[in-house]
Amino acid sequence: MRRLLSVFLAGILFLDVISLGVIFFSGNNTVPEGDNNPVTEQEDMFSKASVVAVGDNILQTKILEQARARSNTGGYDFGYVYEKLAPVISAADVAVFTQESVVSAEHGVSGETLFNAPAEIGDEMAKVGFNAVNIATNHILDYGELGLVNTVNYWQDKDFCTIGAYAGKDSSDWLTIKDINGIRIAWYGFTQSTNGHSLPDDSDAVLDISTHETRIANMLDLASRKADVVIVCAHWGNEYEKEVTEEQRALAVKLGNWGADVIIGSHTHVLQEAEMIKNSDGSQTFVAYSLGNFLSAMPRKETMLGGLLSFDIVKNSETVQVSLENFKISGVVLHYGYDMSKIRIYPLSEYTESLAEVHGIRTKEGDFSSGYLNDMLTETIDSAYLN
Repeated sequence: MRRLLSVFLAGILFLDVISLGVIFFSGNNTVPEGDNNPVTEQEDMFSKASVVAVGDNILQTKILEQARARSNTGGYDFGYVYEKLAPVISAADVAVFTQESVVSAEHGVSGETLFNAPAEIGDEMAKVGFNAVNIATNHILDYGELGLVNTVNYWQDKDFCTIGAYAGKDSSDWLTIKDINGIRIAWYGFTQSTNGHSLPDDSDAVLDISTHETRIANMLDLASRKADVVIVCAHWGNEYEKEVTEEQRALAVKLGNWGADVIIGSHTHVLQEAEMIKNSDGSQTFVAYSLGNFLSAMPRKETMLGGLLSFDIVKNSETVQVSLENFKISGVVLHYGYDMSKIRIYPLSEYTESLAEVHGIRTKEGDFSSGYLNDMLTETIDSAYLN
């Protein structure tokens, strides 16, 4: 079911708030005799699911080495890296990130060229508060069919909502639908590239590519009929380019018309713009073209700023109407010291100039500062969506 425009429900909510105010402030707070608590009934009429999303989680060699050194058990300890973001992530009902590596115990851990994350990463992401993961990326076939299948099984065993790649060809497995507070959310994902790798012709595994437009259209149509809201994770665009490509824009329009309510982009390693696009049926689709990196170890200052998208899904239980509200994007900062030591993520709101002054990137690009990061955020994201 496609959602109605937010303006429509906002009007309903406004009238509801006024009516509640009349009841609440009419002389005293006592409910008239015989009235079955109208305030509670009004509140119960609406259910809400809060969503947050971040960009690419790239476990490069420096990050893996530091996590290994912090562990007392011979494994990997990622706690230091993510803990500053945990309060924001854990507060949401749904929190999604894009994992730029397979997780396959049958292959060695690697943080360069071919990416394979250690098993500890899932436990840490769950501890931080994430419960959904997009794995449709250009690295999902780094270790072939086996790597993809192992990755799907790994995240599903961790009870994550797993998006974008599937271990079997049964079409019932190609949509991930989760019920959150009575709201059915459908997730779908695809990647633009696989770095030249492909699945065998006889493979039971499934990975959607952006050029598979007929199949994507069919799946989004199915998702629209089965769920209240359809969220698409799109791994697309050109690496290190802030400008959105014409291909991204054209495909976003198609995705909206096929049934996507929200599009969350990744892959570019840098933050790109966000906008609301109008679909042919009059509905709207919110597009964050790329949230950039969440975690990485890259020697380029523009990759230090990523985006954290948040929004609410509100459903009227009586009319079954759904509204998407409060789209906001805030900044997240990848910080490290000299020679990429002590890699850690900070909310931009907590990132001080004193931290920027000791950022390791300043040995390569001396003009890095908190002001640079804030300027990049405000220049990239429309003020209507800034948190």
